[in-house]
Amino acid sequence: MATLPSDIPAFAEPAPAPEEAPESKREYPGALVVVEGIDGSGKSTQLYLLKRWLEIGGYRIHFTEWNSSPLVKSATRRGKQRRLLTPTTFSLLHAADFADRCERQILPLLHGGYLVLADRYIYTAFARDAARGCSPHWLRNLYSFAPIPDITFYFRAPLDVAVTRIVAGRPKLKYYEAGMDLGISLDRAESFRIFQERILGNYDQMVDTDNFVLMDGTVRVDKLQKQMRQIVAQRVNLAQFAPKSKKKKKEKQKAAL
Repeated sequence: MATLPSDIPAFAEPAPAPEEAPESKREYPGALVVVEGIDGSGKSTQLYLLKRWLEIGGYRIHFTEWNSSPLVKSATRRGKQRRLLTPTTFSLLHAADFADRCERQILPLLHGGYLVLADRYIYTAFARDAARGCSPHWLRNLYSFAPIPDITFYFRAPLDVAVTRIVAGRPKLKYYEAGMDLGISLDRAESFRIFQERILGNYDQMVDTDNFVLMDGTVRVDKLQKQMRQIVAQRVNLAQFAPKSKKKKKEKQKAAL
């Protein structure tokens, strides 16, 4: 589990939102912040640090991650163990997982005024499933019900850096993780590298079209976390997710001016 770097103040309050925050075009009062990137890009570590920072401040948040719904977990596990998953069935299982979390967690909490943090979102499917040969147009239609994030952080690390991080931390790459189902290479490490290269290329194509906030995955953890916090504070009205006591204090301060 990641820990807070020593020079990042764990109990520091998020920077105040601009006095006149832009009006949200959403049909809900909450906000959605997601992280994307290939394996080993550092996205999960950074989202964990952001999550802990906000939790310590008492802000109303909810965390969700890719492929975590109990509804399809057993089916996915059996399919992987028996190596029965085709690119299409694998993609549909992930879509069912996401739909369940979206309907039961993400949307209700957004409507309830929560700041939702997502470790991977629909763009993972657009990048990874397309790398497996699924039609990008079909994938976009499949996830068309998903709410658009307020911020999508794309953590980009050079392929060799990201692959080295993953291989060093894994005793053995899993069959589907390495893209062995695609028949790219008989060597798992090589297959993984080629598979990740395809995914990276798909992510890069979405930077402009899907308004990604590009983050350098090679930057020091503490510096990258500070950048992430600043961007969140600038783009999301954090005051609306603050504890009531903090809201009242700010209202009193404004009234006194």
